[in-house]
Amino acid sequence: MRVLYHLWLSPFCRKVRVMLTEKGLPFELKTENLWQRRPEFLALNPACDVPVLVEDDGRAIADSAAICEYVEETCPSPALIPGTAAERAEVRRLVAWFDVKFNREVSECLVGEKIMKRFLRMGQPDSRAIRAGKANVHTHLDYISWLIERRNWLAGPNFSLADIAAAAHLSALDYIAEVPWDEHEEAKQWYARIKSRPSFRAILADHLPGEPPPKHYADLDF
Repeated sequence: MRVLYHLWLSPFCRKVRVMLTEKGLPFELKTENLWQRRPEFLALNPACDVPVLVEDDGRAIADSAAICEYVEETCPSPALIPGTAAERAEVRRLVAWFDVKFNREVSECLVGEKIMKRFLRMGQPDSRAIRAGKANVHTHLDYISWLIERRNWLAGPNFSLADIAAAAHLSALDYIAEVPWDEHEEAKQWYARIKSRPSFRAILADHLPGEPPPKHYADLDF
């Protein structure tokens, strides 16, 4: 069986987990403590980062963007980068929005500072970054609401990798109760639709030792 090396609250790992499940591809999860810099893991990915997907034949694919493109090409149905060339470009644009811009302005400032720094033994959280993340998340939730007011899903009429990427980041934030859902109703209703998908059940069942999620985290109706 293919193996996915991951960290529980990494949005990039969560994105790959949901995509593999949407595709109906079975996989085994293995948590990788990156601070250990295991030689065996460095042989798979010299960058020493997750996610890393290892296929049955031993082939290793690193980086969430590369993994998702690989999975889409090797298992094209159901399509998660669907449509015309222009429609696929819009999916990729929004995936980059969340994996680059949202990650830098929100995820790293909140999940990174409050959880990952401690887990990876990278020092104390930066209170200025946390304040910035709390402020920035509103802009991104407003953008999600703007998109959903005009489209059925984020990138257009069909559920896509754009929705998975956005939900992966927000699910990690929601685990630490850092999403002001009550101030962004349209985004909240879109996320409720994501939570109801079978591919998201494993994400909602995640429980970190010593870091329980808030009560609403796994509640499909918030």
